[in-house]
Amino acid sequence: MQALQLFGDRDLRLSEVEPPPAPGPGEVQIRVRAVGLNFIDVWGFRGMAFAKRKLPLTVGAEAAGEIAAVGEGVEGLSVGDAVVPYGALTCGHCRACREGRDNLCEDVSGVMGFHLDGFARERVNMPARLVVKVPAGVDHVQAACAGIAFGTVQHMLFDNARLEPGESILVHAGGSGIGTAAIKMAKAIGCTVYTTVGDDAKGEKARALGADHVVNYREERFEGEVRRLTKRKGVDVVFEHVGAETWNGSLLCLKRGGRLVTCGSTSGVSAQMNLMQLFQQQYRITGSFGCRIANMRESLDKMAAGITPVVDTVLPLADFAKGLERLESRKVFGKILVTL
Repeated sequence: MQALQLFGDRDLRLSEVEPPPAPGPGEVQIRVRAVGLNFIDVWGFRGMAFAKRKLPLTVGAEAAGEIAAVGEGVEGLSVGDAVVPYGALTCGHCRACREGRDNLCEDVSGVMGFHLDGFARERVNMPARLVVKVPAGVDHVQAACAGIAFGTVQHMLFDNARLEPGESILVHAGGSGIGTAAIKMAKAIGCTVYTTVGDDAKGEKARALGADHVVNYREERFEGEVRRLTKRKGVDVVFEHVGAETWNGSLLCLKRGGRLVTCGSTSGVSAQMNLMQLFQQQYRITGSFGCRIANMRESLDKMAAGITPVVDTVLPLADFAKGLERLESRKVFGKILVTL
C-alpha cells in the first residue's frame, strides 16, 4: 500500500509499504480517506529536535476514514462505519485516561505522525477505544478536522477557558484552521468576537464567518484596537496560539480577571511578562495541548449541527508537501487537507 513518509528534514516521499496485518483483539483497521494538515506536521517536516522518532516516519496526525476490519472483542464499531482516530497512542490505564483526560496520559507512547507512524497511509490499525464514530451528514473531509483542529478548539474554549454565552473573545490568526473554528464556535453561543488577520482579504472572510471586529495586525497594533473598541475594558477571553510576538499584547487585551488560553508558539517559544500585571489584574492563564476524546465527539456533533470546518484547500496525498508549504506561508484561510 502507499504511505507518505518523512526520510529527513523536508524530505517527504510517497512510498510502497507493507499493509497492516488483520486487526488484533480490541483493534480495528481503518481505511484512511482524508488527512488534515496542522502546524505539528510543519514542525515534523522541519525536523524539530525534541521529536524522538525513527525515520522513515509515516506522517499525518489527524485523519478520518472508515472501518475496513474489526478485531475480536470490539463492540459498537462495524465494517463500513465512518470514523475518526485519536491522534496519540495513550495507555488507557492511568488515572488520566480512566477519567477521560486523554491528553494528560501519564504513559503516552507518542503523537501519531510526529513520534510514531501516522495516518498518511491507506490503512492503519488502531485500538478501538481510540476511535470515534462519525455522525450522519459529516463527510470525510469535514471529519478529518475533528482530531486536532476542532477538538483542540473545543478543549481550549469550553474545557479550559470556560467560555460562556454573551462573553467577548479575541481570536488570534482568524484565518488559521483553529482560528476559523474558534470564531464559528464562539459566535454559535452568542459571543462578541474580535479577531486578528494579516490582510484585508482575510478580514472580509473572517467577518463573513461572524467576527464582529477585525484587526489587520500588519497595519495597526491589535492591543490598541481591542482596548479602543472595548473602551479600555478588555475582553473576557483571549484565544492565543501565535506565541512570543503577541503574548504581552494579548495580556493587555484582557479585562481584569480575564482568561487567556494558549496552544501554540509559532512565532517563538519564549516571552517575558510583567508579573505585577499578572497578579494585580488577576489573569488566569491556561496552557492547552490537543484534546480529550470526548472533545472529538463534541466537535463531530457540532459539525452535524451545521458548524462545519472552513476548508482552504483539498489536495491529493502526493501533494502533501505543497500543502505544508502553503501552511508555512500563512496564506491559508481555514484547513488544508489531503485525500487518499
